[in-house]
Amino acid sequence: MDSNRRVEPVTDEVRLRHLTVDEALLKLDQYLNDAMLAGLYRVRVIHGKGSGTIRQVARRQLAHHPLVKSYRPGGYGEGGAGVTIVELI
Repeated sequence: MDSNRRVEPVTDEVRLRHLTVDEALLKLDQYLNDAMLAGLYRVRVIHGKGSGTIRQVARRQLAHHPLVKSYRPGGYGEGGAGVTIVELI
């Protein structure tokens, strides 16, 4: 392990806004693994509204990710169209 890397606690959300598609997909995959290891069962993926590109690729990845039980768009009070709620296995 890199001794210069700061270890931060895993929260119940990951922010993908302002990242490239490749950066967002890598960060999402790493986050889902970390969230599962931390014992989280429901998390928020914050992708923003924008053009919808990050939302689309994130949901495509969620649909095939082995740790994802289900996912849905954020509702009222959860972030709406800028958020996806994910339930982990």
